[in-house]
Amino acid sequence: MLQPTRLEQRIDAAARRWLASTPAVGFRAGLVEFGVFLVKQAWACLFGVLLLIAIVLVRTFYPADLALTRNDLLTLIAIGIQILMLVARLEAGRELWVIMIFHVVGTVMELFKTDVGSWQYEAEGFLRIAAVPLFSGFMYAAVGSYLVRVYRLFDLTFTRYPPVWLTAIVATLIYANFFTHHWIADMRWWLTAAVVALWGPTVMHARFWRRRVKLPLIVIFVGAAGFIWIAENIATGAGAWLYPNQLDGWQMVSISKLSSWFLLMIISVVLVTLVYPPRKHKTSVPAEADTEVK
Repeated sequence: MLQPTRLEQRIDAAARRWLASTPAVGFRAGLVEFGVFLVKQAWACLFGVLLLIAIVLVRTFYPADLALTRNDLLTLIAIGIQILMLVARLEAGRELWVIMIFHVVGTVMELFKTDVGSWQYEAEGFLRIAAVPLFSGFMYAAVGSYLVRVYRLFDLTFTRYPPVWLTAIVATLIYANFFTHHWIADMRWWLTAAVVALWGPTVMHARFWRRRVKLPLIVIFVGAAGFIWIAENIATGAGAWLYPNQLDGWQMVSISKLSSWFLLMIISVVLVTLVYPPRKHKTSVPAEADTEVK
């Protein structure tokens, strides 16, 4: 099992005591497993959820004509959330490095995409680079925070995970395509086919409470992309940024963006392997291990 943070250790100990008396089989046992799954997911999403709530509240209620602009306030809030995550031991120190890589990778793409007009932010504030407010990088960092935390919380292992060096090549090509498709042919569908070929056979094993479940990893990628798309609709609805077709009035983000988020998930997953190399699932697990909280 991957080492939890100190706070997670205390929460885990309390959860063990509370869940010890719950049934191990039957309908109630299934409800317990599902409940633990939801709690762990919420815990893993903490950074992203707090940032999304801040975006909605600031964009909805904070006046636009104050000296401290909304974009600058969001940047300060995002920095505060990150500091809180570290001080409260909600994230391990080494995880901060991969989250910062997410921040840099996301900000570079934001600079390019806003320059070519793919989307735009309000031209306000001092905490920005060109047309990109610095809080935007934290949105990518939130994805990184979720992935590194979910890897630890669910004690993830994998069957038939592709070679990491090969996944790194595909992730690099995907990232390059986000830029190059403005000048040459868009290779996203070829890259999607490569992703399916590489990760299609991969099975993810995750521990909830007493039980492990296994799911095709591709399905997990699609589901995560869908949740990010929903969050994107909430953020653009609050006016955090806008796509060209939203400038004259908000409308739902195009469903085609799901393919972009699906490919972005691949970049994210490969970056996480810098901190947590994918662990091979062991077919023979001691019986008592299946009763542990992970």
